[in-house]
Amino acid sequence: MNSFKKAASVTALTLFVLCTFTALAFANTPAAPEAAQTVTSAATLQAPPPAPSQVTDKAYIAIAIGFGLGIAAFGGALGQGKASAAALDGIARNPGAQGKIFTPMILGLALIESLVIYSLLISFMLLGKL
Repeated sequence: MNSFKKAASVTALTLFVLCTFTALAFANTPAAPEAAQTVTSAATLQAPPPAPSQVTDKAYIAIAIGFGLGIAAFGGALGQGKASAAALDGIARNPGAQGKIFTPMILGLALIESLVIYSLLISFMLLGKL
């Protein structure tokens, strides 16, 4: 069980890092129409874009996406692992109860997975705000 927790922790951390840096890179890319504008007079000059060292709201949204997906994947993996282990332990102790244990276990695993999918949908909604 200890190796499972290590593997789940590494997976969640990797997912967090990948999602955070991908979203941060996406948040810092300039829009194409703004870069293609030509300046015709001093009155139409726009303020320069913020310096890369400044933290913007987009960066906080990107970090929230990474944290959300990482925590959801980590929690979902731990929940599914514990549910499966408990069900298999119950079936091993009483093989005759397999039919009564298997169906609620599958239902519980589906509900746990749906919570992770909800986190993914929320992160897509936040990504739309970038």
